[in-house]
Amino acid sequence: MKLHRPAVSVYTVPTDAPEADGTLAWDATTVVICEVSTDGTTGTGWTYGPAAVGGFLDAFLGPLVEGRSALDIPAVHDAMCRSVRNAGRPGIASCAISALDIALWDLKARLLELPLARLLGTARETVPVYGSGGFTTYHDTHLAAQLNGWVHGQHIPRVKIKIGEGWGRAVTRDLARVHAARQVIGPDAELYVDANGAYTRKQAVRVGHTLAEHGVGWFEEPVSSDDLTGLRLVRDALVCDVTVGEYGYDLPYFARMIAAGAVDCLQIDATRCGGLTEFLRAAALAHAHGLEVSTHCAPHVHAAAAATIPNLRHIEWFHDHVRIEDMFFDGALDPTGGVVRPLSGVGHGLTLRTEEVEEYRVA
Repeated sequence: MKLHRPAVSVYTVPTDAPEADGTLAWDATTVVICEVSTDGTTGTGWTYGPAAVGGFLDAFLGPLVEGRSALDIPAVHDAMCRSVRNAGRPGIASCAISALDIALWDLKARLLELPLARLLGTARETVPVYGSGGFTTYHDTHLAAQLNGWVHGQHIPRVKIKIGEGWGRAVTRDLARVHAARQVIGPDAELYVDANGAYTRKQAVRVGHTLAEHGVGWFEEPVSSDDLTGLRLVRDALVCDVTVGEYGYDLPYFARMIAAGAVDCLQIDATRCGGLTEFLRAAALAHAHGLEVSTHCAPHVHAAAAATIPNLRHIEWFHDHVRIEDMFFDGALDPTGGVVRPLSGVGHGLTLRTEEVEEYRVA
């Protein structure tokens, strides 16, 4: 079962409204899709990032994996990681490795005619999700409609909004939006916030004390994820969980974060960290230190692997990526009731709608 050279395609999809968080604004999302095959069977993986990821994957990783065994994913993964030494592992190279690794796991499960979750071995039949969006660009009506849709429409009992607007320069509005969100979702739903590293250390502590008054139990990236000392300071000062990890591009990153005592729940993104191979290793590392993990974005990439993790808290049902994955794939999951069930079909259960999404293709 030898691998053919992967096929790579890049698509850019406009957002359905202007979007921003505490430190970035955007009006489109780019998805890089990798299809890898043996004779007659194809696996699909993807990542979100610049179009350059696709070029790197095609030119650099494609020839490297061609002719290797489709079943020996650890060997292929190791070869890819070693090959990018001089290119640099974080960023573009790691996203490219991730997309190809995800495709390899999908391919292997399809070759063995198994759901990916069964191939990996399940720890649970259902995977909890939380609704994620609440961008700082949303007006109050838009925010309320989105939150209502998750909590009262789909009965997802946990949601997250963005705060830290303007690099932490709009704290009054941040807190007003948190108050409004609590009013919409009611007292029983879990409320999370994500500052995307916008605040200073002491500012994050002050904001965090007010967040507690609104029952916020999850404070994501209150300061930059590069500031491990600051994260530890904020974590020790607040009652809510401090969560970080989405910018982890390799296993040592997660090891440093855990060793610093910087998080209560470790976030991992398989589309960045090196695919499902490294995702599962990072989850095991967290488990060894008594930490739960949550996945970052790309919910359909993570759902099957999340079902195998004993220390999983939930996966992120991120508005942008849910919208794209619903558009691009047959087999998208239904989060009604606050959980998804990724145990049907073969592989990760999704099939690319190539012709239907051609209008978004840029490479």
